[in-house]
This record gives sequence, structure tokens and C-alpha cells, in this order.
Amino acid sequence: MSTVEIENIGSKISVARAAANTAATAGGSGDNTAVTGVIIDRAALGWPQSAVFAVPFTTTLGATNTLSVAMTVQDGDNSGLSDAGTFATRANGVVATGPGGGGTVTGVVELDVNLSGAKRYVRLNFTPDLSAANTDTAALSAVAVLGGATRLPA
Repeated sequence: MSTVEIENIGSKISVARAAANTAATAGGSGDNTAVTGVIIDRAALGWPQSAVFAVPFTTTLGATNTLSVAMTVQDGDNSGLSDAGTFATRANGVVATGPGGGGTVTGVVELDVNLSGAKRYVRLNFTPDLSAANTDTAALSAVAVLGGATRLPA
């Protein structure tokens, strides 16, 4: 039998804003358009070795219409990520389907990433894609939960 240590997990992780709030309208603004995230300096956060990049969303969908999201984590040594390379991806996939009669669906899509081989700077880019035209909408944002730092967050 093992013992589980109960701790204040908040003292061992950092949470960072990973992208601005964004809106998408099916067949219009923001639909199938890449959202470029915020550059996160791992050194400033104690060199975290793992992350969960999360995209919370609320979407209004017609019956059987869908919201899909693709995610890419980039890394680089330049603070502006002019040297950005792809570090991890989540292929485009359906994350929400409209209920019978249509309605609002909420959720979170996540990408778990081992950052041990990542360069100093990372960012999440994501692309929301609504399947219908002109009627469905989505509101999305993004956060990064970073842990396993070589030193604990301040």
C-alpha cells in the first residue's frame, strides 16, 4: 500500500496566459484561422519540464455541427520566436458536436507536453474550425499550466 502525500499543488506549478481571447463565426471571422499565442519564457518560470496547454471554449452549434481544434506548441531560443520550430502538436480533431436541436457546448481541449527538450521560449498556436457556415459561433482562450520546474515558482 502506498501513501499519497497531500500538498498545496499550487505552490509547485505556474499558470500562464497562453493566448488572447478569440471569437470565431462559422464561415467568417476567426473560423479556420490560426491564433498565435503568447510567448512564454521558461527561464523566468524556473525552467518547467512539463506543461498542459489548455483551450477552454464555449460554442453555439446547430444540431450535429462541430467545432474542431488543432494545436501546435513552438519553441525557440529567440525571445520573439523568430527561430520558432514545431515542438509538439495535436492534430485537428472534433472537440464539440451540436446537440439535437442545436445548443451551447462548453469544454476544454488539452495538449500535454514534456518540455524537457524544449528551448527557452515556447508558445501555443491553435486553430478553431467550425463545420457549418454563417450560424455557429465559438469563444476560445488558452492557458498553460507548467510544472516540474528546476526551482519552484515565486
